[in-house]
Amino acid sequence: MHKTKITLTPDIYFENVCPTLNMNIRSELYYVNEFTFAVAVILSAQATDKKVNEVTPDLFRVAPTPAAMLALGIDGLKKHIRVISFFNNKAKSIIALSQQLRDENGDDINYKFPQKYHNRKELMKLAGVGQKTANVIMNVLWNAPNIGVDTHVFRLSHRFNWCDARDNTPERVEEKLLKIIPQKYHAITNHVMVLHGRYTCRALRPNCATCPVAKWCNATDKH
Repeated sequence: MHKTKITLTPDIYFENVCPTLNMNIRSELYYVNEFTFAVAVILSAQATDKKVNEVTPDLFRVAPTPAAMLALGIDGLKKHIRVISFFNNKAKSIIALSQQLRDENGDDINYKFPQKYHNRKELMKLAGVGQKTANVIMNVLWNAPNIGVDTHVFRLSHRFNWCDARDNTPERVEEKLLKIIPQKYHAITNHVMVLHGRYTCRALRPNCATCPVAKWCNATDKH
């Protein structure tokens, strides 16, 4: 089977896209400590960062720690997040997460995850934390070289022919990206591809006229 030649290599991509982004901001999600970042990431599943950021400032004002979240209770939490998709299930996960973390610095306003959770396997034992969520948490909070594959990363990876039809799950895409993207970029891959995909390489109307890598891109839906 003929394979499409990859003209837009990962090296070319990151060397040209990174200078166009604010790399000091590792996530556009609002948070006040490590616990609230995890909560924000859980809320962001199948929801936009913009929608999540509409509710989290008020939520984190009253519930910035696991203990405070438990004091708010599941009904109180739902009142804050009911405009977020799948808020019922997300509320259950966040309350369960808070229960797991309550006894480990659970009332510290500057909450930090215990060191054992800096391991993806251990982090994924927490309620609401799947592989993608764990990767994003570790990337942003601890600069870990994992690649969180969300909608933008999944879409761009296929648009650039870095992945093919067989890479049809986030796990398979991550496995492929870890092999072809130089390790020095792993910790920033999600951040760069999310921002590029959100504002320039959009799903329906990619803004190719302003894209810093347009001349190397062979996407079939270029504008």
